[in-house]
Amino acid sequence: MQLIADSGSTKVSWRAILDDGSVRPVETVGINPVFMDDASIEAVLTEKLVPEIGRNVDSIYFYGAGVVGGEPTAKLERCFGKVFPGASCEAVSDVLAAARALCGHKPGIACILGTGSNSCFYDGEGIAENVRAGGFILGDEASGAYLGKRLLSDFIKGLLPPAIENAFVKRYGLDYMKIVQKVYREEMPSRFLASFSPFIAEYKNHPHIANLLKSSFEAFLRRNVAHYDYRKYPVNFVGSIAFYYKDILEKAVNAAGMRMGIVLKGPIDGLVDYHKNRI
Repeated sequence: MQLIADSGSTKVSWRAILDDGSVRPVETVGINPVFMDDASIEAVLTEKLVPEIGRNVDSIYFYGAGVVGGEPTAKLERCFGKVFPGASCEAVSDVLAAARALCGHKPGIACILGTGSNSCFYDGEGIAENVRAGGFILGDEASGAYLGKRLLSDFIKGLLPPAIENAFVKRYGLDYMKIVQKVYREEMPSRFLASFSPFIAEYKNHPHIANLLKSSFEAFLRRNVAHYDYRKYPVNFVGSIAFYYKDILEKAVNAAGMRMGIVLKGPIDGLVDYHKNRI
């Protein structure tokens, strides 16, 4: 049995590829090796995953944000080794997950537009080039957190049109001090910022929000994708922001002289195809 995981801090989407080629989906709470200790990770595996699939696992492929080697990777390998003795384990980044899901075994440009954003040029086997994402403070252009940051910045500076500002206040009941508290003093500010994406989507046809989206996608393409050979390869995307704003994103891609490729809401099914074809 092969076990594939697409992991975030909130949840993990697992797919068990059984020996007969069938696929069993399982979902558990999130696993983040940066913030969780060995005991916490092992508890999720033994209490939530093992009852669903058993322990007869040959290989494990774990994809997650922030899994870039070092102690986080070593921690995951330790935990999987204890819960699934004898199984091989590959713990790698969400960027490689995007590349494998979008491009399979062929070279191409792969981008993530979700809570955060990232990009790479994939040579068909590994990540050949990667423009640093920078996180929601220094980068992450066009991510959910980036869009939310721009919306809140416009709100606190009085730049939102009255109709949108009134709807925002009625919906969320936020003021300047509450926003500062959430962004600068509480945990997971990027998740808080990204939580405003549904509101932005609701008003995406308003000129102010349409411009916010258009300029954000332009910034992502200009500051990230333009570093790759986009004249030769189409630009592929995975993530909720790319999926739900596909029409606006595609216009920005075309205007930048690039070609739109595949858009997936999430990588897990593409990863199943990749690993099935790898057998």
